[in-house]
Amino acid sequence: MFLYCVPSAPEVPLIYQAYSKHSDSITVEFGVVSGATSYIIRAENEDGFFSESLVNTSPGTVVGLLPYTQYTLSVMSVNTGGRSQPSLTVNARTVLVAPDLISSSPSSDIIVIEWNPVDHAVLYSLVMIMEGSTRVRLNTSETNMTFTDLQPGTTYSIKGNAWDPDGNQGDDITVYQITRKGLLVSSTLNRMCSHNNFSNQFWVPLPSQYFLSKLWKPIGPKMSSFKISAFVIHRRKQVLKGQYAAYKKYHDGTMFCCIVTIMQFCTRIFGTKFDMHLSLSSVPCCPNNLSVSLISTETLEISWSSVRGAELYETIAADGSEWIHCNDTAPVCALSDLTCDSLYSVVVRPCSETQGCNNTCSAHTRRTAPCAPLILNVTQVNSSTVEVFWMATNTEANYTVIAMGLTDTLTCSSSGTSCYISVSCGSTYDVSTYATTTAGQSLPSYSIPLETGPCCPETLSVEQVTQSMTNITWSAATGARSYVTSLTSPRGHARCHTMDTHCLLGCITCGTSYNVSLEAFSITGHKSECSYHGFSASACCPSSVRLYRMDNNTLRVYWRSSPGLYNYTADLHGTRSNYTCSATNGAHGCDISEILCGEVYTVVVAPLTQEGSKVTYCPRRLYSVSCSGNTVGMGVYSY
Repeated sequence: MFLYCVPSAPEVPLIYQAYSKHSDSITVEFGVVSGATSYIIRAENEDGFFSESLVNTSPGTVVGLLPYTQYTLSVMSVNTGGRSQPSLTVNARTVLVAPDLISSSPSSDIIVIEWNPVDHAVLYSLVMIMEGSTRVRLNTSETNMTFTDLQPGTTYSIKGNAWDPDGNQGDDITVYQITRKGLLVSSTLNRMCSHNNFSNQFWVPLPSQYFLSKLWKPIGPKMSSFKISAFVIHRRKQVLKGQYAAYKKYHDGTMFCCIVTIMQFCTRIFGTKFDMHLSLSSVPCCPNNLSVSLISTETLEISWSSVRGAELYETIAADGSEWIHCNDTAPVCALSDLTCDSLYSVVVRPCSETQGCNNTCSAHTRRTAPCAPLILNVTQVNSSTVEVFWMATNTEANYTVIAMGLTDTLTCSSSGTSCYISVSCGSTYDVSTYATTTAGQSLPSYSIPLETGPCCPETLSVEQVTQSMTNITWSAATGARSYVTSLTSPRGHARCHTMDTHCLLGCITCGTSYNVSLEAFSITGHKSECSYHGFSASACCPSSVRLYRMDNNTLRVYWRSSPGLYNYTADLHGTRSNYTCSATNGAHGCDISEILCGEVYTVVVAPLTQEGSKVTYCPRRLYSVSCSGNTVGMGVYSY
């Protein structure tokens, strides 16, 4: 008899607290349990979402959740003995997503930030930081914000986040914006200001090849002069300072832009000439047909139409944590080795050697492909199902698991951190996973080999060979290298370990019912447990078989049998005649009439099986039956 120690599942852990710092995850802190090797955090919500995440210790984080959603969480401890019962549940809600900030700089001292409303948000916070200097923090319930009195040609970072009704701060996002700047070349236009023309509007003539509009408005039709609105009217002075965009149109249809800045003001002195200083900055126009494409998981290709007057293009990409620069003379640029699953703000600035770069060009956004997930574990749930666990750090990604075998390819998908695959027994697979978002598809994870447990034999039969020995045979099983067969009962058990498809089991007890089971082992030690129909050993062969002569040439066969209502048959075989008698319901003898005396008989008393067949392995005995006296001769021998 063999004894095996089976470890028990660990104790149930206790959750201390659960909280969310990101819109797609919740962190759970719990007490560690003695004897536990890992823990499973279970997350559920009212919409039917269900996820289990494997962690090594506390705290553990559940990812792949929806923003601002209530979840019910519990923790189970795990060791080789299995899982504990789930802990008492706690509720936690994920925080809000970050607003999608869109920045622009309509003039050299202004940055405008706009965004779409965030569901459930009641307040927004913006923090502006000038490169290496000032920090400004503002709160608003609107979906736009204007920062004024800024430095021209300066890089500012703007971080924003939303707040929920409970006062919890959501995810944050950072964008970068450069205020406009211009290189100015002065020209003087004279104008006569009469005392009757003291108003807040007047016309300034321009060369006919120019037409102008304010920077923050669409370009107007071609004009030979433009209208300027005064910003301040004083009793003695009319201030005309402001900045405008001028575009020169060439005969081939192309345009060249410049920045017009009113530098001076007109002072009211009757009958006197006044100077209006008009400054033109001949910087190249912003490129048209700009496109940002994801050509590989972590590489962006930016292309645009060539700009007249541009000698160099400066491409800047920023994702809130890093800046990447690309300078080239060609209207195309590739930015590689970017951070996966990151939103990049891309600006292309055309530059000339004499006038510098155009800092008024708008930014374009593009997200890189999601990060490749990391497979944590592959667990065989039962003979036909495995559960694959992975670590995910992407935003709103779906994950696909591929199990590639020699004859089939299996898949499963989930937006969480695990999914189930139905596999074939006795097979080997290479398991990998990849993530998919609206931006594209990630690289696949590193593969993990999976070997499923061997198949169970389709057929198994048990045949009793002797009173205490059986022969078990079974069909070959796919993926099995060796087998352990067992017969178990309350009165004992028998087992054997073999590489064949048959096995002799000894030391069984007659008249006993056994449970039949088989364990199939692969070459690497994977095990499948197989159960079959029960087996009942036949009744024990009777002992103390005796023959007695009765009246009228009748012979009585008597024996001792095991307890139970078994049926028996007694066979007498002689050289001149054969006889048979039967006993039912546990009787201990039967009579044979008209027996022929003076003969030596071979006597076999055997029980009948449940199917009514006679057991063939009971011993044979020789008896001599004389024709005189009342007693039969003793048995000569048994065999």
